[in-house]
Amino acid sequence: MKKKILLPTDFSKNSWNAIAYAIELYKNELVDFYLLNAFNASTYIQDILVVPDEGETLFERSKKKSQMGLKKILLQIKAHGENRDHNYFTASVFDSPLDAVKNCIEAKDIELVIVSNKGETNDLDTILGSNTIDMMEKVRNCPVLMIPADVTFKEPNEIVFPTSFKTHYKRRELTHLYEIAKITNAPIRVLHISKEDELSQDQIEKKALLEECLDGLEYSFHYLENTNVNNGLKLFVQSRESEMIVFINKKHAFFGSVLTKPMVKDLGYSSKVPVLALHDLRN
Repeated sequence: MKKKILLPTDFSKNSWNAIAYAIELYKNELVDFYLLNAFNASTYIQDILVVPDEGETLFERSKKKSQMGLKKILLQIKAHGENRDHNYFTASVFDSPLDAVKNCIEAKDIELVIVSNKGETNDLDTILGSNTIDMMEKVRNCPVLMIPADVTFKEPNEIVFPTSFKTHYKRRELTHLYEIAKITNAPIRVLHISKEDELSQDQIEKKALLEECLDGLEYSFHYLENTNVNNGLKLFVQSRESEMIVFINKKHAFFGSVLTKPMVKDLGYSSKVPVLALHDLRN
């Protein structure tokens, strides 16, 4: 059964880098890739926002530019090396990047979004800057894999999975963690950061449930005490030179603050580590 993966792009070097990473990560898998560009044809006239209708010159010019950009990416992919197991589909959409992604996920039954965290000017507030963070926070029905700028694909040496052992783990929620670990042969390092010396009975039971979900993979447990979550995760990843982080973005819980703008900026810009945001399906 083919996977369906969405690749939003603003035609920047960094967004191409994320596309190339996705192609390599799933090089041995059957995949339908959807290349999506959300274009904006709005303009300001005397401080008044003017949004042209379809058929008007500005709209059609913007749409044509978007379509030409997608055609160029297809040529880049062909030059990169064709893969018979991969199919590519393109879409130019007049919408915000976040809404375009949400709508495409629903329309095409997308399983995973892979996107760069930096846009055209390497600024957090440009097209694929703040919008990537919004995707990781607000796209609740599909995992989002953020690829930092200039990270080229290589099979990760290990995947760090931070957890509080307070989540009622579901196999279907951990599908992409399991899959990426399987196809890259990367061991999973389960990281627990706490100010408590011992796990509660509930945490012990949740840990056992997690072990069931990871059955068949190489994994190990690691513990850090007397440090906050953000610093502990950062230090663990840096000290071990880990090459990917995967976690469940459960709102209003232990790791609810991890996907704030400062944390994403810190992980993506400083440590250069791809970050996969999974979601608690009950949220």
